[in-house]
Amino acid sequence: MEVLKVSSNSNPNKVAGAIAGVLSKADQVELQAIGAGAVNQAVKAVAIASRFQSEQRKKLLMIPGFVEIGIGDEVRTGITLRVFSEDLEQE
Repeated sequence: MEVLKVSSNSNPNKVAGAIAGVLSKADQVELQAIGAGAVNQAVKAVAIASRFQSEQRKKLLMIPGFVEIGIGDEVRTGITLRVFSEDLEQE
């Protein structure tokens, strides 16, 4: 599974494009973020990607969780967002 690291300076539109790109080739992608600002940008990106996917008759599902990330000699706890794409049912 591909992992995208999101920072507080990440552009949500670009991250959303990356999410859509990964989901066009795979069934899931994981976003990792450390800190409130980074988590905010990641959630915005998922919302934007969801709009892209709805135009293709797909919906996004997101499962949040925690992840331990090594930064230098330090281990930090971050948020992980696993994002899955699923076809919308015919109405």
